[in-house]
Amino acid sequence: MAKERKIFVCQACGSITNKWVGQCEACQEWNSIVEEQDNSHPTGLGKSTSSRNKGQIIALDDLRGEDTPPPRMISTINEFDRACGGGLVSGSAILIGGDPGIGKSTILLQAVAKLAANNIKTVYISGEESISQVRMRAKRLDLDKSPVKLGAETNLRDILATLDKETGLQVVVIDSIQTMYADTVDSAPGTVTQVRTCAQELIRYAKRKNVCIFLVGHVTKDGQIAGPRVLEHMVDTVLYFEGDRGHQFRILRAVKNRFGGTDEIGVFEMSDLGLQEVSNPSALFIGNRSGDVSGSAIFAGMEGSRPMLVEIQALVAPSSLGQPRRAVVGWDNGRLAMIIAVLDARCGLGLGAYDIYLNVAGGLRITEPAADMAVAAALISSLSNRPIPEETILFGEISLSGEIRPVSQTEARLKESVKLGFIQAYMPSKSKHGHKISAQGKKMHFIELDQISKLVDLVAGDAL
Repeated sequence: MAKERKIFVCQACGSITNKWVGQCEACQEWNSIVEEQDNSHPTGLGKSTSSRNKGQIIALDDLRGEDTPPPRMISTINEFDRACGGGLVSGSAILIGGDPGIGKSTILLQAVAKLAANNIKTVYISGEESISQVRMRAKRLDLDKSPVKLGAETNLRDILATLDKETGLQVVVIDSIQTMYADTVDSAPGTVTQVRTCAQELIRYAKRKNVCIFLVGHVTKDGQIAGPRVLEHMVDTVLYFEGDRGHQFRILRAVKNRFGGTDEIGVFEMSDLGLQEVSNPSALFIGNRSGDVSGSAIFAGMEGSRPMLVEIQALVAPSSLGQPRRAVVGWDNGRLAMIIAVLDARCGLGLGAYDIYLNVAGGLRITEPAADMAVAAALISSLSNRPIPEETILFGEISLSGEIRPVSQTEARLKESVKLGFIQAYMPSKSKHGHKISAQGKKMHFIELDQISKLVDLVAGDAL
């Protein structure tokens, strides 16, 4: 009898070694190597080419064709449909991840309840909760009368047998993929091998039966979906549920979508009846702003195809420490360090001797470089103790030379600002925009800047 071969798999990145080591050589993670059984089978290696079975010839086609776009299943939760690319596509696999308690199970239960109400047959399989627990949540959300079929199971073989028996099935939720296990794999649930195997079988089922399947994924301490990175490559769409428990807002962000645009977001507000969609997030994020406070700037940003206004707050205070403190919430720490260095080197502000705190209001996280000028203006305003004029928005990328560079989708940013009553824009020079944009009968005033030093003069004046 052949001896079973053991392999050692990193639970952080999925790399395989022949012996146990304390640190993974691929991802440098410590104590992540776990012993597992090798279930791979010989595929004819070492045999002559003539003894192998020949593959079948596949039909090749060209790029021209009359294929129609895939039909969409609409949940009627507009923010959810937006993040999914305009609705759900049959046969697609969607992976949704987020911190514990952020609302992943809640939003999916709300979505499948809406779909079931529209005569779309749905099944919700929970591996973390019993059926009674799911019913309790549905009752709290006033969804207990929705015709959603529930199941509580973690054995992959039993789940697939149950789903195959259901006729006319269109949407399936697996909550969560880390709790599923295949009895053909000799390793614990949640390990890289189990997650990869279960995901492959479920995605294969979705493609074979033309069913849209949701896979809920846990996240690591770094905010990445736990399990092998290949999991995100296998699925069609990857959604991240973001938010701070200290805020009531939640952001559903698409970081990958084969059937729609990436970086699309849906904005929700946590309430007693679950997650309620926010149709106008810009007004919500800047609704409680006081215009006569220094250190506050309104950034006109883009999240996918959606323009969004958000308040950026900065506090610059003298430091009593040898190493001044830097605290950032909602923005990249390295990007802030670059802006501080440019203001010191090109404008001589001397921010290196100050404690600096930066916050994006509302719990939103900004990633685009267009926020550079708004961040710099907030820092200058706080340092000089001079408020930025009311009804003013800012956007623009700052280079290491101190130049302010144009950004994309200027027209959409300005139109969103006009809609909310802003009548002045600090923006890069040579930006492509319409000069007839007006707000409430007033023509919008554009102040175009090409150097960061001009922004300092404009915001601080002679206070510095």
